[in-house]
Amino acid sequence: MTGAREEILGRIRHALDETGARQADTPPDPGRIAPRSPAGPEQHEAMVQRFVEVTADYRAVVQRCTPEDIAAHVAAALRTNDAERVVIPPGLDQDWLRDVDAEVVADDGLDTADLDRCDAVLTAAAVAIAETGTIVLDHTADQGRRALTLVPDVHVCVVSESQVTADVPGAIRLLRPAIDAHRALTWISGPSATSDIELNRIEGVHGPRHLHVVVVAD
Repeated sequence: MTGAREEILGRIRHALDETGARQADTPPDPGRIAPRSPAGPEQHEAMVQRFVEVTADYRAVVQRCTPEDIAAHVAAALRTNDAERVVIPPGLDQDWLRDVDAEVVADDGLDTADLDRCDAVLTAAAVAIAETGTIVLDHTADQGRRALTLVPDVHVCVVSESQVTADVPGAIRLLRPAIDAHRALTWISGPSATSDIELNRIEGVHGPRHLHVVVVAD
């Protein structure tokens, strides 16, 4: 266990050091992470498809669409999960909501009781990792504060294909501006799940029981 821990920490330190060496003269950007594209379209497509498959293995629902179809997919995801009240972060793209039938509540500092009365939350993402099927939020305006994605039972998350990176070191490099700005990071690998002492899987204890990911072509 100790060896594995040191290996993971070593990889993270290497990624941070490597990024820092390249960006030593560049001030940290407190805004949204700039996506990066892989070497070519075939590699890009393979990486995105890997993210879709691994994320689905975590019992998340994953769908791909074009930018024109985001609103329809978001609305369908909310209807499928019987969401009548959805909370959104203040900087969310309003076009994503044009087909939504549910009541939309903008977060203006809602307390836990108000959040608990919301059936779902809709957010964007910062980075997605193909190797692990992980979505990372860095809580900029289109993702909101951490409580938004911890209390409601359903999380609908929109991810751009250009936000998908191959592995954790790649994600750390992309997240460097958020790290330098001391923003919180939330790493999501499927719906919230844990196991009791008899290894029975229990979902929804530490966050949403249902994760619906919409992967959007660039």
